Amino acid sequence: MRSDSVLRRRENTIPLEPVAIVGIAALYPGVQGPEEYWHLMSEEFPVAASSRTVRGLDDIEVDVARFGIPPAQARSMARMQILMLEAARQCLADAGHPGRPLPVERTDVIAGTCFGLDRQHANALRIEASRFAREVERAAVSVGGDREQAGQAAEELRMLLSRRLGGSPHDRVGEMASTIPARIATAFKFHGRTLTMESADTTSYAGVAQAVQNLRGGVSDAALVVAGQRRESPLFARALDAKGLTTTVSRPFATDGCGFELGEGVGALLLKRLSTAVSDGDRIYATILDCSLRHDPRPGAFHYSSSVGLRRSTAADSLRAAAVLPEAIQYVECVGSGVAQEVQAELDALAALHEGAAAGSVAVGSVKDRLGHTFANAGLAAITKVALALHRRTIPPQWQPEGASAFERAGTPLRLPGTSEPWPPALEGRPRRAAVHGASFTGTFCHLVLEEHEGNERHGHGRAPVAAAVRPSTSPVGRAVAGYALQNAAPDTEPIAVVGLAGWFADSPDAESFWQAIRSGVGRIGPVPEAVLDRDLYYAPGALSLTHSYTDQGGHTAVPDAPPRGLQIAPLRHASMDAAQRLALCVAAQLLDSRGTLSGSGLIAVGSNLGLTRERRANAALSLQSLEDTVAHLTALDGLTPFQRKSLVTSLREHVGCLDEAMLADLLDGCLASGIGALVANEYGLAAVPVAVEAACASSLAAIDVAVGALRSRTADYAIAGGVELACNARDMVLCSALGLLSHSRNAPFDAGADGFTPGDGCGLFLLRRYGDARRDGDEILGLLRGVGASNDAKSLIAPDAEGQARAMERAFAQVDFTPSAVDYLEAHGTGTKVGDRVEISAVAKVYGSARRTRPLEIGSAKSFYGHTFAAAGSAGLLRTLLAIRERTFPPNTNLTTLNPALDLAAIPATVSTEPSPWVPQPGQPRRAGVSSFGTGGINYHVLVEEHMDGSR
Repeated sequence: MRSDSVLRRRENTIPLEPVAIVGIAALYPGVQGPEEYWHLMSEEFPVAASSRTVRGLDDIEVDVARFGIPPAQARSMARMQILMLEAARQCLADAGHPGRPLPVERTDVIAGTCFGLDRQHANALRIEASRFAREVERAAVSVGGDREQAGQAAEELRMLLSRRLGGSPHDRVGEMASTIPARIATAFKFHGRTLTMESADTTSYAGVAQAVQNLRGGVSDAALVVAGQRRESPLFARALDAKGLTTTVSRPFATDGCGFELGEGVGALLLKRLSTAVSDGDRIYATILDCSLRHDPRPGAFHYSSSVGLRRSTAADSLRAAAVLPEAIQYVECVGSGVAQEVQAELDALAALHEGAAAGSVAVGSVKDRLGHTFANAGLAAITKVALALHRRTIPPQWQPEGASAFERAGTPLRLPGTSEPWPPALEGRPRRAAVHGASFTGTFCHLVLEEHEGNERHGHGRAPVAAAVRPSTSPVGRAVAGYALQNAAPDTEPIAVVGLAGWFADSPDAESFWQAIRSGVGRIGPVPEAVLDRDLYYAPGALSLTHSYTDQGGHTAVPDAPPRGLQIAPLRHASMDAAQRLALCVAAQLLDSRGTLSGSGLIAVGSNLGLTRERRANAALSLQSLEDTVAHLTALDGLTPFQRKSLVTSLREHVGCLDEAMLADLLDGCLASGIGALVANEYGLAAVPVAVEAACASSLAAIDVAVGALRSRTADYAIAGGVELACNARDMVLCSALGLLSHSRNAPFDAGADGFTPGDGCGLFLLRRYGDARRDGDEILGLLRGVGASNDAKSLIAPDAEGQARAMERAFAQVDFTPSAVDYLEAHGTGTKVGDRVEISAVAKVYGSARRTRPLEIGSAKSFYGHTFAAAGSAGLLRTLLAIRERTFPPNTNLTTLNPALDLAAIPATVSTEPSPWVPQPGQPRRAGVSSFGTGGINYHVLVEEHMDGSR
């Protein structure tokens, strides 16, 4: 692959349209709203972060009823979901809504979280408690208690934990991170994209970058970015501490520091293109000129990068993209992590970037002196601070404990403002400008360039001319109204080439065996192993239950217990990884081992549940340790002697197990969903930004959408995208059974007897490049991604909606030059639920049904073979479709005995085949297919795929 550096490419790039910040929400300890947040930022002697972080967010009261949420669902909602709903409401109100309408059809909601949520932990512990209670019963017998007494003790413990942890059929929906943006979309009737992202402590930076990309790419007209972090569990703090990242006193700029304090916070920004905001008469806090992310790949345990050169080049590239010279930056909001090596590297990079500037001419600060490190929220906290500072034309003070100064070197251009200062006008009439830095311990950097908005004269803002040498244009308002509307009139629809694919589903460990299984017509669903589903504890065929699964069927995958050949990963580190990380690493090896070096900047977007099993189990182990005293004092065990009670606790420790202290240093890495992409990037030396994407069962296609957007916007030269999830586990099977979602037998999409889906394990990954680049470099092109449509129903979190699904399909077709009648095959979501299948076919009939169709549309679903792989479902469907195109064969379905007559396939017309058949293209056309994936929360994605025909473009 030819290496065209981003630096060289951007030198000749016209600056893209600024993105306006038109609404702000800020929920932090003791703070609610932009005014209180600015008051905290402008205090010269604020309450120390160590005092503030203790308070947390628990004192913030939210009226859930105002969002129209039924009480039964409210009890199952994660606290973060409630806080983000409130942040969304406050942000929209700050922007003048509902009095000022939003373009609801094209308003995106992008959320950001990191690590597990409280409801995830409670649900995992509730399921694990059954095993713990059984061990209590066994231990009580082993130390001399009678069986009746031991059984009573176990039941007493179950009841105690049930009251403490709650339990509802809605728990599976309420715990999901992707339910957060879906709830917001439903509450405010937004029909744009809804997804949750995670990229360690650059999570909210990734969310803002995605919003900017969507707005500039013309696929949305407004974007609400919400990100938050709570101390959901003591495990999080312990894992950070074991990695050597935390301390008790915030010293953001201490070059002898040993870490940060962990803070809490939830923030939100409402973003629009500048031309739209000006046209709408919005109050504009500031504009974002550029938001760039880069990654420093380093094998081994995750740690902050100390690269001075990459930090400097990231900042320089970002400034060049914004057409801003370094000397125009008057303030820099730094990472200020307090981690000694990183602090020194950040300051050295800044000093080098501003070399030659007058001493003390660049003010620097870090919000961590007041809030601590709010991790997933850190980017929004920093951007909000700078936007308010620009809006108020005031440089905020930086508080720092005595002796922590890192600015004692003579002649440095950097200074720490000790007091709040008026922000002086920039030279030559330029707007005031600032930079914001971000960094994650996985190795990602972020750099933003912000500019004051000079058009709000009603807010007392005069307008100054922009220097032509810096931004070759007229005034900001005139520039926005006159030029940018044309620039963003239509989205970029450049084809994206699939140049590599790999997958592992159930007992098919690669793409070839996956296709052979489909060709055979024999599904890969069967009884899951006893080690996965302890049938004595969790299996009870029959009625719905909060504690048992009524099925023991699944498409189970045995995850490799060793890293791929050629990777030097220490055994303890590999053992600390989540199973999804290990599986994805093996699939990535299939994708990458046969290729040469991938050069340039990349993106690795992986659809995944953001609450990984590794963290949930570790948290449960930690919680169960804290129950030892409770067990010893159960009333049913009153007859035991003190010695017997002590022996019982000892026996429990031996059989239940506890958190392995030796693994704590590696545990943090294994708890990160974005760690999936970070492992691939770091172990294979790829300068590719890792992000995890959760959009419920549409996560894989949401990740594909993120990757396609990055390639079309040219923020990435290549992308690896797809999804992974191991849905065959006791927790998910019990939670899904409680809602009645699982089949009592086997997945049978479109069958008259379909009664739900069967869980499956799997991972599918795809290597993507721009079509022109792939052609130029002679890549084998396995297919073209022509269009990606996305929508939210904004109706029900559970019930599917034909109108919302059709909206996603129509948006995909708006990006291509062919009609639905030109599509031969549809890889449907096809879950096998009666309502779901019927609604999906109704949506398909609305879009694909046409009198112009000369032959029936072939419809199929990979779930009939491998079950529903949740976050990986879209990757299974796309993999099946691309292989079908390659083999020129319509793939069959299995488990189809009697086609459901209620589907009315004749209205399309369409057919569902149970045997493979030759795929003969329509005359003069390439083979074309659609791939659908729909998720809980009304999240809908549809991808249009086309066969590559040499010389056709």
